Formats: sequence, C-alpha cells, structure tokens
Amino acid sequence: MITPEQTQELHASEVYWTARAMQEQGSRFYRALGDALHAADAANRRLILNTWPDACWDFYRRGLRLRAAEGEG
Repeated sequence: MITPEQTQELHASEVYWTARAMQEQGSRFYRALGDALHAADAANRRLILNTWPDACWDFYRRGLRLRAAEGEG
C-alpha cells in the first residue's frame, strides 16, 4: 500500500511517463491500462490511479527512470 504522500505525488504528476512505462514494460493488461491512462480525462485518471495505486506507483517510478534515461529529467 502506498503512503498518502506517494498518493499525492502520483496524482500531481504528469501521466505521460507512467503511461509510457505501462505501455512499454507491462503485461497486456497494463499496456491497455497505460493507453487508458494516457487518454483519460481528470476524473477517469483519478479512478485509474485510485483503483490500482500500488501498480500505478510502480509504473510511475519506472516512468521516472525512463524519463531520466532519455535525458528529460
């Protein structure tokens, strides 16, 4: 279970890198969830992040590493 601080950070973050990590590194389910997260409006984005917080946090951290590897962070 992620902490309230992690939840706040996740909700405040740009979803591009989280969604990209899901699309590139996840199972077929998480690739589809990454597509949905990338396309979601704010309400649906919150729904996704609140429904799968641990997985979203994991992919958020992976996304930060992807961003750093590409020299954008």
